[in-house]
Amino acid sequence: QVQLVESGGGLVQPGGSLRLSCAASGIIFSIYTMDWYRQAPGKERELVALINSGGGTNYTGSVKGRFTISRDNDKNTVYLQMNTLKPEDTAVYYCNANRWVGSHSINYWGQGTQVTVSS
Repeated sequence: QVQLVESGGGLVQPGGSLRLSCAASGIIFSIYTMDWYRQAPGKERELVALINSGGGTNYTGSVKGRFTISRDNDKNTVYLQMNTLKPEDTAVYYCNANRWVGSHSINYWGQGTQVTVSS
């Protein structure tokens, strides 16, 4: 059974930092691309950052220079270090594991963790 369990969310003041973690089980973690998505109230879910199996990363423009995604394959965990947080970063953050098998995309999702940036 595949499980992705996020942690590390909470309430932080603008300009503060948080580190999210997503621990995976039930998959061969090292071969999956790991993504962080977020969904704010009334908005669609958006891709925030990804890290592929080779360690390559990509970020959406609004978080470049502030967020850093990393992975520890020994711990089956992906992290999202979030610095200089802004109120517009407030959202539920979701972890996603994905890979392609032929023409089929395999996706697994965590349950989400709330991040609230407010004074």
